[in-house]
Amino acid sequence: MGVRARAGRAPLRRVLVVIPTYNEADNVTSIVARVRAAAPEVDVLVADDASPDGTGVLADALAACDGRVHVLHRAGKEGLGAAYLAGFAWARERGYDAVVEMDADGSHAPEDLPRLLAAAVDADVVIGSRWCRGARVVGWPLRRLLLSRCGNLYARMALGMPVTDATGGYRVYRLAVLDAVDLGSVCSQGYSFQVELSRLAHRAGARIVEVPITFAERQRGASKMSGLIVAEALWRVSVWAVQDRRTAWRRGLHGTGDGQVRWP
Repeated sequence: MGVRARAGRAPLRRVLVVIPTYNEADNVTSIVARVRAAAPEVDVLVADDASPDGTGVLADALAACDGRVHVLHRAGKEGLGAAYLAGFAWARERGYDAVVEMDADGSHAPEDLPRLLAAAVDADVVIGSRWCRGARVVGWPLRRLLLSRCGNLYARMALGMPVTDATGGYRVYRLAVLDAVDLGSVCSQGYSFQVELSRLAHRAGARIVEVPITFAERQRGASKMSGLIVAEALWRVSVWAVQDRRTAWRRGLHGTGDGQVRWP
């Protein structure tokens, strides 16, 4: 569905931070507390994929003590993308204006959230970027730094998106933008899920801005990153690039990338 430009954007009165979890018992209490301290006006939804380490139980205890904390118990481990899509649906059903994606492991500092929300006043999507000017990445080996930088450069060039960190998972989305894209077509996970949402939002004409963040490697628990997730992202980006070029050739059009929203 297309979107058309409009002069102003509605205020973000209700914001939901969605935090997917799987075996994050070491981190969930701390990350929720930091979010509540950094942005007391937002609500938090812990989307737990039936963690066997008791993450969901801890989240329930937090919700019992704080009316702004909620828990979405999912049947099993279905992946990051599925968890976020479920969180988006939960937010839509309850009338939120925007959702925030945030990792549970502390790599996304909740203390940066007020700056991301401030940027969302005049944007449709805000990405907490690791690679724009002013950003920092702490605790990564050179190999991982190069992998992320090169992967993001490839995604930017292949898909024609004006985004330095298409794989970054610290984001603010206005619900109106998510309603304007075909979320039902999204089937990717991990890095490729973030790239796919960036692509869909850009193709819909959303105004995407990036805010520099300090990204720190997790201190507790095991990373969910794997070579398979990286391979999926590279493969899907290549497929999308071919599809986009075929579509442009068939229509005889070239994307302008004007960053303007065309609302229905």
